[in-house]
Amino acid sequence: MKPIIGVTSSFKDERTMSVSYDNIDSITAAGGVPLVLPNLTDKGQAEQIAAQLDGLLVTGGGDIDPTLFGEEPHPGLGVITPARDVFEINLIREMMKEGKPVLAICRGCQILNIAAGGDMYQDIYSQIGRQLLQHSQKAPRSHASHYINVAEGSLLNQITNLEKYKVNSYHHQAVRNLAPGFYISACSSDGITEAFESREHPFVIGVQWHPECMTASGDQPSLLLFGAFVEASAQTNKRQQTTV
Repeated sequence: MKPIIGVTSSFKDERTMSVSYDNIDSITAAGGVPLVLPNLTDKGQAEQIAAQLDGLLVTGGGDIDPTLFGEEPHPGLGVITPARDVFEINLIREMMKEGKPVLAICRGCQILNIAAGGDMYQDIYSQIGRQLLQHSQKAPRSHASHYINVAEGSLLNQITNLEKYKVNSYHHQAVRNLAPGFYISACSSDGITEAFESREHPFVIGVQWHPECMTASGDQPSLLLFGAFVEASAQTNKRQQTTV
C-alpha cells in the first residue's frame, strides 16, 4: 500500500483552500498518495489527522503571525493567515511526537522552526544588516537561481550526494534562531539558512526553496528529496500495518 502524505493548504481567500499541483505531482511521481488538508484550529482534530498520515508535506505560502514567536508585526510583514498557522503548528508537533516524516518547504520550513521553538526574520531585507542575494527571484519557478552549500554528512547531503547545487528562491522571510534539536544543513552564500534537519527524528527536514516546482523539469536533487521523503513515509506505513 502506498503511503498517505498529508499536504497542507493555503487560503486563496477566507473560505477557499488552495494547493499548487506541483506539490501533488511531486508526491505522486515519487510513489505517494497526496491528501490535501483543511486548516482546522482544534488541536484534537489535528491529532486525529496526524494519526491517519504516513508523512506530512508542509507547503509554501504567505507570511506567518509574528506574535507566535513573541514579536509585534514588522512594517515589512505581508498577509498572514492565523488559522493556517495554528493548524500547521499543532499538526507538525503531533507528527514529530509520533516520529513520522515531515518535509517543510519555504513558508513550511519557517512554521516548522516556530513549532519546534525557534523564530524567524519577518523581512530579511530590512532586518539583516548586510548585502543579500535576490531571494525572491524574477524568473520562472522551475529555474534554479542561486547556489546552496550543503553540510557534509547531513541528511540532505546523503540524499543528493552533493555539497553544492543551485535552487530556486521565492521568499522574503527566513529562519533566524534555529529550534533546539535541529541543525543547519545548507546555507546560501550570504548566510541565509536554506535547510535544517532534526537531530532527534529520522526524517524531519525544512528547505527554504521550492523543490516541488523543479521536479517536473527533471531536477535531480529535487526528485531525490521527494523520493527519500516518500520512501521514509512508506516505512512509517509498513510499521503501522505491522502493529495493526
